[in-house]
Amino acid sequence: MDELGPFCCQNPGCADVGKRGHGNLTATSRYGPNKSRRMLRCSTCKARFSERKGTPLFGTRRTPTTAVAVLAHVAEGIGTRKTARFTGVHPDTVTWCIRLTGDHATQRHDE
Repeated sequence: MDELGPFCCQNPGCADVGKRGHGNLTATSRYGPNKSRRMLRCSTCKARFSERKGTPLFGTRRTPTTAVAVLAHVAEGIGTRKTARFTGVHPDTVTWCIRLTGDHATQRHDE
């Protein structure tokens, strides 16, 4: 059985929104490359959403390994163009990843 403890309902109208490890989530299906991502369902509000929803990886086509490599370079203070060369992505992708992760961090901090 897949571990769902780190996940929470992403539906703002749900009574259990944001409650991690509450036991209200089930994995209903898999999708994506090699069926590697799970579709989750909340038993409280019946909403379905990706396990990536609410994370910086939601909506990206990059692998988690590439995204982590980009952010690791940025965290070390390496510039956008140099990070793009090191990781093999476009400089705009580096900027997008930084902006997306920054917005996500702000939301989690405010939470």
